[in-house]
Amino acid sequence: MITFQNVTLTYPDGARRITALDNVSLAVPRGKVTAIIGASGSGKSSLLAVGSTLTHPDKGIVLLDDEDITNYSPSQAAQLRRDKIGIVFQSANLIPSLTALDQLAVMKELNGSPGRSARKKAQVRAKEHLESVGLGAAMNKRPHQLSGGQRQRVNIARALMNEPSVLVVDEPTSALDSKLGAEITELIVKITKQHNTATMLVTHDRNHLPMMDAVAEMRDGQLTQLAHSTNQSVPESNRTS
Repeated sequence: MITFQNVTLTYPDGARRITALDNVSLAVPRGKVTAIIGASGSGKSSLLAVGSTLTHPDKGIVLLDDEDITNYSPSQAAQLRRDKIGIVFQSANLIPSLTALDQLAVMKELNGSPGRSARKKAQVRAKEHLESVGLGAAMNKRPHQLSGGQRQRVNIARALMNEPSVLVVDEPTSALDSKLGAEITELIVKITKQHNTATMLVTHDRNHLPMMDAVAEMRDGQLTQLAHSTNQSVPESNRTS
């Protein structure tokens, strides 16, 4: 579980400071997907940045599996991301020269496991994750040989290589059509259940919200609405375009 307790984050803007997060509290349990919605500049990306230890809040506490990660040093935060946090970026950001399989296996190299035995285990794990996202037949293809939806599946599988406690997902369907977007969102929900991750998913597509376990709306840095139940629609007044 990842928990935000009264988190406030500000950024400098000339002589003043802009409040990106204003006393935000939110709990995302394992095995559940919480969608974060809101207009541009509402605080969605700031919430993800704090949750993935890329930014320290000014005030408040962030707990990951009951461990206080709020004031981790840069090296501690980097290690935590390698060990417990999977990040799915808006763009797949794949390395052009690497196959889908190697995109995943190289993650273990970055984690300081260069031995032959570790490489073999990484290859096995990478194959398993690619098969779990429906890319078993495409694992030896390079990015230019994959469709946009397939590249995003590689992106998701790569985020699973460290068996994360938390998945932080930033608008994974923004570059996809509605059909592929729905498929990717369904895959994220499935992966969340299978791997028992606490998943935070920023999205602008309200058509995907019925798949979510909870929907949190950010507005001017504040958490203004929280709806639960995968079959419960978000009230019209709280929807974003």
